[in-house]
Amino acid sequence: MYRRPDGRRWSGQEIDEATGGVVTRSYVTNLRKGRIENPGYEKIRAIAKAMGFAPEVWFEEGLGEGRPTIRGAESRDVAGRLEHLFKVVRNPKTGEPYTNAEVARMTLGDLSEEDVERIRTGAVSDPTVGQVSALVSVFGVEPSYLLDRREPLLLDEELVQALRDEDVRDIARESSQLPDRERRLVLGIVRQFRVQHAGPIC
Repeated sequence: MYRRPDGRRWSGQEIDEATGGVVTRSYVTNLRKGRIENPGYEKIRAIAKAMGFAPEVWFEEGLGEGRPTIRGAESRDVAGRLEHLFKVVRNPKTGEPYTNAEVARMTLGDLSEEDVERIRTGAVSDPTVGQVSALVSVFGVEPSYLLDRREPLLLDEELVQALRDEDVRDIARESSQLPDRERRLVLGIVRQFRVQHAGPIC
């Protein structure tokens, strides 16, 4: 799908050169032959950057569909972003932050409590595709939340909870494609509806 600018398929050697040796020719061969089923995220980021596609394309179809693409406020590394999620996403049953044990249980065996702790503290700085998939599934964010190294944006609990609603995500997704003027019109309409549904002030 993602070919070289001249239309040719990428060779292992070309990927090796384009990634500065981060992904070697032999690694590409093993990946293509299915010998490596769960590559580390540094490898998939390097290949994605070289070939010009988003890192989340690596994840199974539909995994990130409809999930908010939001960046943590504290750090650009995986541990910092994950820690930020622990701070702002609350357990709806208790209202308290999730524990490592709760997150591990919610991954249905994909991660142990020790795995979560090691990723959270940075002891594992290069989690696998499977580990990233498990974490973003629990917290309800896009894989790019953990993979994106650009300048982080603020994320608060109210925003996370709002974006868990499918209609809210659809409104945000569709309106983001509109020009500025039309987006402001949509925002004005939404605010009018909110005022109407708020009822009279007593």
